[in-house]
Formats: sequence, structure tokens, C-alpha cells
Amino acid sequence: MGDRREPTIRHSTDDLEALALLHDPVRRSLYDAVTAGGGDVGRGEAAEAAGVSRTLAGHHLDKLVEAGLLESGFRQQEKKGPGSGRPAKVYRRARGERSVSLPPRDYATLASALADVVDLLGAEEQAEEAARRAGERMGGRHAGQPVERVLGERGYEPYEEAGVVRLRNCPFHALAEEQPLLVCSMNLALCQGLLKGLGDDPARARLDPRPGECCVAFSKINGD
Repeated sequence: MGDRREPTIRHSTDDLEALALLHDPVRRSLYDAVTAGGGDVGRGEAAEAAGVSRTLAGHHLDKLVEAGLLESGFRQQEKKGPGSGRPAKVYRRARGERSVSLPPRDYATLASALADVVDLLGAEEQAEEAARRAGERMGGRHAGQPVERVLGERGYEPYEEAGVVRLRNCPFHALAEEQPLLVCSMNLALCQGLLKGLGDDPARARLDPRPGECCVAFSKINGD
């Protein structure tokens, strides 16, 4: 099977302390503003979205960086040379994952082992069918709701771009790094099953991977 990456999900007492920072409504609003931006978000942009001053935003954003929930960097100014000013500080979602469970649980290790079994048995088609059925059951529990709402509740972070619904977050990111072909094909089958369970057209879901986002995208309107 070649070299394999270990799942990057973190489990520690520090996770609880880090996530507790998001209990503050200002910090949560700023975190949501940065993650919704889908890339580098400036201090001013985050402050405006959260409805707070730039100075206050900077203080809380840096606290989130210290906790490992965000990462920071600098955006070069378009104007070069004298008078161009200093590079602007920007923020983005941290690449690591935080997980809190009381008592501790480790589902990622079992998921990784099950993915190995699928690989060893050559059971990719059966795994996709199982994911499709799981999606149909999920959709049946949410019949009549738009797929964007269901996906949002499950952490996919859907957003619309040029008539396409894209997913900013992959809930299976750690395992997808380890087994990308298997996980992406199962994720697609899950989403197609979800559409069918909702009474929608499964063909709306397709693979359209982008760096840093989920591999699945949805046509906004049937036939697009």
C-alpha cells in the first residue's frame, strides 16, 4: 500500500481549553468570519464581519492563533516600493483538527483500520454502496429540507459560487489524506445517497476537488 500518513486528529486536554475560547461570542464571530472567508482574511475584514473594532479584533484573533485554532501570515501590498506600507496581517483556519470527547474516544483509528480492510479485500464498490445507503437513510430523516442545510449541520460548510454549491470543509479530512481515492469515492456516494433520500436528483453531486476543500460539489439547479 506504500507510505501512509497517520490521521492528524489531535486528542489532548489542551483541545478543551482551546475550544473553550470560542465560548466568547466575539471570538466565535471572528473565528466564523475567518473560516467563512475560505482563505486569508484580513483583520479589518474580520472586524467588519463581527461588528467590532479593528483593535479588538486583532487582540482576539491573535488569541485564537496562540490557541492553535487559527494561523496567521502576511499579505504583500499590491503597491511596491516607498510608501507602500507594511504587509497586512491575515488569518486563516488552522490545518490541524481539535477533538474533545468525555470520556476520550478514538474513532479515527478504527476508521483507518476499516479503510485498510476495504483496501486489502478490494471492496471499494461495496464500500461505496454502503455509503450511498447511509446517505439515503440520512436524507430520509431530513426529507423536504434543502441539501445545503443538511450538509451545513454535518460540518461541510456549503457555499455558493457561480451557480455551484461547494463545500469548504471535508468532515473526513484526516482519513482522506490517508486514503484519498477510497474516502472521496465514498463521500461522493454518501452525498448522492443523501440527495436521493431528500427526494432530489443524485446526479447533482459530482467530484470536483479543490485544494483545501471537500472533493464534492453540487450543481445548484438540475441540469446545470
